[in-house]
Amino acid sequence: MNFQGGRLRRCRRWQARKRAELKARHTKSATRRLRRRVRREHRHATQVNHMIAKNLVAVAQRTGRGIALEDLSGIRGRVRPRRNQRAVHASWSFHQLGAFIEYKARRAGVRVITVDARFTSQLCPDCGYTARNNRFSRDGFGCRMCGLAGPADHVAGINVRNRARLSVGTCQRARTCRLKADG
Repeated sequence: MNFQGGRLRRCRRWQARKRAELKARHTKSATRRLRRRVRREHRHATQVNHMIAKNLVAVAQRTGRGIALEDLSGIRGRVRPRRNQRAVHASWSFHQLGAFIEYKARRAGVRVITVDARFTSQLCPDCGYTARNNRFSRDGFGCRMCGLAGPADHVAGINVRNRARLSVGTCQRARTCRLKADG
């Protein structure tokens, strides 16, 4: 499943323009309206995150699958976005979305696995070759070894899925090994 967030981005850009207009007025009523507008935008983004989480968990429950998420903690300290991307990067509520997915999945009985996010968009899922120049553009992926090509987000999703499968497999093997040792 792929959620683009275009409507939310448009809403945030529109809200930013309106905030700039209100800030330029320098009046008490403009400050009050500004606070109301910020709270409204926050509620809207929270509602969008709830809807995305609900849809993801519903699909996972219906198909009998789990959900794999990248561990994005500390990403704001690691990544240096360009000037025109700073507002989008700072307003990205990935932690809230992850928390919503986890609690809704727990309630529905769906397994959620968090995997390491390193090199997921630079690793080739076919041959395992990892290189920075595998990402020839923001949206494109092309392996320099085997020639696999496709959308970068899709390839990164495959890598996250593969890592989740590996971590589940090692946990299950460890559990059976523990059971054999106890028995």
